[in-house]
Amino acid sequence: MSYDVNEIDGVKINPVHKASCHCGAVMIELDLPDGLIDLRRCDCSLCRRRGAIVASVPLSGINILKGKDKLKLYQFNTKTAKHYFCSNCGVYTHHQRRSNPSQYGFNIACLEGINPLKLKGIPTYDGVNHPADRIT
Repeated sequence: MSYDVNEIDGVKINPVHKASCHCGAVMIELDLPDGLIDLRRCDCSLCRRRGAIVASVPLSGINILKGKDKLKLYQFNTKTAKHYFCSNCGVYTHHQRRSNPSQYGFNIACLEGINPLKLKGIPTYDGVNHPADRIT
């Protein structure tokens, strides 16, 4: 199921949109020519705890403008996904996806001017039963 948007509560998603962590130490520029693509939640053990709604961009779709040295990496389980968060304020900004390593998932709550609480009906990805965790 795909959930894509170009506007949230009257705020248009710009083709190039800026995002930041809470303290502003990490500033990111996202290439979003088609708006927010593949919005979703995940119910894996990490995502349940952080509660973020994410969208996807290709790896080339994120440009870290400021704070690359402030980003910390967290990996678990298969260590395929790479989760990044601000080492100062702790906010999750983005991750390289496990299910599609050629994409980043990013926290839409970090987008300037966007309130993710205005979104309804976001699909939940089954991260508990991820195909990479199955023994074949």
